[in-house]
Amino acid sequence: MRIRPAGAHALLLDCSEPADAAQAALVDAWRAELWRRRDRGELTAVEIVPAASTVLLDGLPDPAATADLLSRWAPAVAAAANDADGAADRTSEREPGEVIVPVDFDGPDLSTVAQHWGVDVAAVPRRLTSTPFRVAFCGFAPGFPYLTGLPVALALPRLATPRPRVPAGSVALAGPYAGIYPSASPGGWLLVGRTELVLFDVDADPPARLGPGTRVRMAAA
Repeated sequence: MRIRPAGAHALLLDCSEPADAAQAALVDAWRAELWRRRDRGELTAVEIVPAASTVLLDGLPDPAATADLLSRWAPAVAAAANDADGAADRTSEREPGEVIVPVDFDGPDLSTVAQHWGVDVAAVPRRLTSTPFRVAFCGFAPGFPYLTGLPVALALPRLATPRPRVPAGSVALAGPYAGIYPSASPGGWLLVGRTELVLFDVDADPPARLGPGTRVRMAAA
């Protein structure tokens, strides 16, 4: 993990090396560790923002002093990678709990996913409903959760030509991630189903229903 300056009051934790399956676990371990330290008053940061291979700490009064602290902290990466529920138990009380997402598995790309995975169509929903997911980060659109939990061997290519409009609530797969479109938008992910769960509401607190760290289970609607 490398620590990079990002402006006058921010640091970027770069977990991009090595670029392997453990990367997501390392990012999630740092996110949980930083949340815990902030709750204990050991870290002053306005924002802690995880991404695919980085964690941004913004609003730091003294980035140099914070960088020194970070160099001496060691999150439980192995626990985050191998025991998601156990890792959640060791985080602060603010760590999001599990959310059940009811899904109608009737997406237009179910057969394409089944072909890539070498299974029949019925096996795709079974795989997704038996997988414990975790929100690694949000991006692309407000409230769009990138869900980790699928084996790397099941990573999927995006569509060669993105759809001009994907309906809100669409449950989709791309690369090593599952995701849910919070609003209608263009998109190139493979669509496997849809949910009525509202994922983003500007009047809610927090606005994103599935924020980083949230454990997610899909259930057939």
